[in-house]
Amino acid sequence: MRYLAGMAIKLTSLSDLFDHGFDDIIDVRAPAEYADDHVPGALSMPVLDDEERARVGTIYKQISPFDARKIGGALVARNAARHIEEKLQDRDGGWQPLVYCWRGGQRSGSFATILRQIGWRVETIEGGYKAFRGLVVQALYDDPFPAPVVLLDGNTGSAKTELLNMLPDHGLQVLDLEGLANHRGSLFGAMGPQPQQRGFETALAMQVARLDPTRPVVVEAESSKVGECRLPPSLWTAMKAAPRIVLEAPLDERAGYLARAYADVTEDKARLHQILDTLRPYVAAEQIEAWHAEARAGAFAALARSLMELRYDSSYARHRARMDPTTVTPLTAPRLDPQALPELAARIAAQVADLAVTPARGDTE
Repeated sequence: MRYLAGMAIKLTSLSDLFDHGFDDIIDVRAPAEYADDHVPGALSMPVLDDEERARVGTIYKQISPFDARKIGGALVARNAARHIEEKLQDRDGGWQPLVYCWRGGQRSGSFATILRQIGWRVETIEGGYKAFRGLVVQALYDDPFPAPVVLLDGNTGSAKTELLNMLPDHGLQVLDLEGLANHRGSLFGAMGPQPQQRGFETALAMQVARLDPTRPVVVEAESSKVGECRLPPSLWTAMKAAPRIVLEAPLDERAGYLARAYADVTEDKARLHQILDTLRPYVAAEQIEAWHAEARAGAFAALARSLMELRYDSSYARHRARMDPTTVTPLTAPRLDPQALPELAARIAAQVADLAVTPARGDTE
């Protein structure tokens, strides 16, 4: 982070935002812009709402820039006054905010000027959100992935995500892509609204920026999309070639695990039956009806077992055939009940440590 003339700062890397030293980061863009993506932790204080922003833009293009600035200035002042009265009344004289808009121009500059007149020490981001977004794109699309990747693989129901999130207790760094995407990666995997693509990439890039590049990072094996969130090229390229630890668990253990882990789906009967119907183009009608019958009967472990046998295990096999891992290491997981998972996580951690000291394909001693 570099300080520039005119009370602006220049972000030099995403890590500048970890310990930025400001009391608050304030995003003055319109609500729709903020919802699409924003600097992590930023407070939304729009100086133009969505309708006002569209109105000012129309006047700028169709009438004149002067008229747009005059009307926009009045709206900005009015909205800034409201934020000061409603959101900033508790800030004392030593408060130091960092303010940004789309390109670090008139919206953030106007709001910062008003706050400075009160006596607060305000900085703006040179280039605004656009400059921040450029750093995210560079990290995920231009630069190679910074740390060695190890994939945690296994067929549906192998408890991969739960095990992944136990690994930091063993000193490993992980990326939980399903957590970032708010989706478990299958038709049954929705956990609520997903972030917009840009928001997903921002959250991912900030975690990537925190990685120690000298240590492996464990990532769950996924397709190139988690729900509707696309994995960026640098990570996807690293994942395709990464060594894999493949959990091998009995089908009945996996079925029982899915019945427990997807209780939110099975408790919503209408949602469950709707999802089953989406499989009609791929499975015979008689099988769809059999699955509906198991769902109605509450035979969720049997339903999960049949779905894996007839649909998901073969899909996983086809997906793996398109990958090019440096190594594939099977790891037996005879049990997946809650009592067994901690010991299994410890075994995975030990295997990651072994892979980390083994030369990758093409390396020389």
